[in-house]
Amino acid sequence: MAEATRRTLAMTGATGFVGSALHRLFKENGWHVLPLGRADFQGDAAALAARISGAEAVVNLAGAPVIGRWTEEYKKILRNSRIDLTRLLVDALALLDTPPKVLLSTSAVGIYAPSETRQHTEDDHELADDFLGQLALDWEAEANRAAGLGIRTAIFRFGIVLGPDGGALQKMLLPFRLGLGGTIGDGRQPVSWIHLKDLGRVYLQAVDDPAFSGIYNLTAPQATTNRGLTRALGRALGRPTLLRIPQFVLRLQFGQGAHILTSGQTVLPKRLLDQGFSFAFADIDSAVRDCIA
Repeated sequence: MAEATRRTLAMTGATGFVGSALHRLFKENGWHVLPLGRADFQGDAAALAARISGAEAVVNLAGAPVIGRWTEEYKKILRNSRIDLTRLLVDALALLDTPPKVLLSTSAVGIYAPSETRQHTEDDHELADDFLGQLALDWEAEANRAAGLGIRTAIFRFGIVLGPDGGALQKMLLPFRLGLGGTIGDGRQPVSWIHLKDLGRVYLQAVDDPAFSGIYNLTAPQATTNRGLTRALGRALGRPTLLRIPQFVLRLQFGQGAHILTSGQTVLPKRLLDQGFSFAFADIDSAVRDCIA
């Protein structure tokens, strides 16, 4: 396809685990991807607007990793990399004479209250009353300002993204291959997840489908637990999963940030299913096998 006829998509977070995969996927499907890096957000909204002028779509993935020790300084980094960046991005969109047709922004299932029994959908849920929940809520509020500019805006609340060559699964592989894998605590905490391939298919559909607007849970229809993920990985690798990582060990390492590893939510993709989306990987065993094949 000639460069002049290719549609342009601007993307923040294009070098991360998910961003790199989406970058490749959109290019394979005929898009010219314009990566927006840290330097693009050092100036004002006018400079950023000039940079993204002509883009038909914007994908906003930027954000510092949430797994870490949540010192007050790191909390500022988590907020600035999501909320301040998204605010500047939408400010830049407001300056464009011809804004993009669509903004696909990011959030996380951590916006929902942790529970071992409750199921959350986009319509029926309880929000978390903690740092992570407020972080996601404020992040979404900044992105939603784009809708007021007449830009179709969809916000995707990610579960844990499973894929080869990166992400949470990659960090788990070495200890599991050595037979040192195990559950965190009693392993009952819910794990809502999505395969990277299904996530990519959602983005490809959403960028052009006007039905995609508002909040979506990007999770597989069958959530699992920490024990379920552990056993699926053990089965796929043919390794034992008898060990248990005490929660206090994680708290010593990550402090308040251990919360994301020791609790969880069951989050269902009701809106995706209602719109007829068909998951290639609906259960944890098939997803894990594909990721490590």
